[in-house]
Amino acid sequence: MNINNEQYLGKQLAANLFNHKGVFVLPAMTLLNSDHIRLITRHRIMLEPQDVVHVDSAAFYQIAVDECTAAMESIFEQLRYNKSKRLPMIELRNEVIPFIQQVSEKNDFFGILAALQPKDDYTYRHNVAVGILSTLLGKWLKLKPEELGMLTIAATLHDIGKIMIPSEILTKTGPLDEEETALMKKHTTYGYEMIRDTVGTNHMQALVALQHHERMDGSGYPFGVLGHRITDFSKIVAVADIFHAMTSERFYRPAAPLYEVLRQMEDDVFGKLDPYICRVFINKLMQSMLGNDVVLTDGRTGKIILILAHDPLRPLVNIEEDFVDLSRHRDLGIVRVIPQ
Repeated sequence: MNINNEQYLGKQLAANLFNHKGVFVLPAMTLLNSDHIRLITRHRIMLEPQDVVHVDSAAFYQIAVDECTAAMESIFEQLRYNKSKRLPMIELRNEVIPFIQQVSEKNDFFGILAALQPKDDYTYRHNVAVGILSTLLGKWLKLKPEELGMLTIAATLHDIGKIMIPSEILTKTGPLDEEETALMKKHTTYGYEMIRDTVGTNHMQALVALQHHERMDGSGYPFGVLGHRITDFSKIVAVADIFHAMTSERFYRPAAPLYEVLRQMEDDVFGKLDPYICRVFINKLMQSMLGNDVVLTDGRTGKIILILAHDPLRPLVNIEEDFVDLSRHRDLGIVRVIPQ
């Protein structure tokens, strides 16, 4: 792969691309993935800065997440019809992982979250979302680059076992009955077996598929193991998985407001989620709300001006001339955060 063309990964082509002999290579507005870059290089084309459009962040997140979601859908479809059940790792590494890493580099939490809102493709978009959120969380936890790379793949594949679950169960609008629930829970063991049997993955990644529904207090599935038996990767993916599920519109329930989700997650820290990982996640998300306006339980509106490390969900709020420390005023709370 030509190293110069590499820098244009994730950029959009400004115009139709032809090679030196006038042969059509790619259409205008293609978001370049690693396969495209290889194709361009095979045609001995050297891209120039004027060949690509620089899109603004929000548009880039949307395009990148849409592309990844479409790629995940095609990976799922291939596996459904391909009896060997070996995962197409090359496709995943070329068409999904680079974009997930690029989006995660931006650290612009709210911009990214908007692009992760599912359209009618929750099953596929959820994998991309958990890949991005876990990568962000892994960075905040200061994982080494090679660990981060492994985590991104593990998180993106965490639900791959769902391709073995009948689609009428996956898309059922009401609650699942006992038999359906038991079948649905099997996606963890199916995923574990598929990743374990695929060349180019490792056991840590297979364990994430197996353990992302296990909980610290042993109340999870498939085995109900206790926290000390759950791997760190699985604990990180569990936090990202729960967060994205709760903040997403689903056909059987609306998305919960962000602040409400963080509050519920904080309650879950006592027992279900890893307290340190969850605390770092909540802290970082609250940090990204600095400067946002909030509506308080007494109806007043103020601005978040300081996040307190010991109690991130109860920040210091500025209301007109007044500064209210919510960690001291336990009778007051935030009803909602107003996005900027």
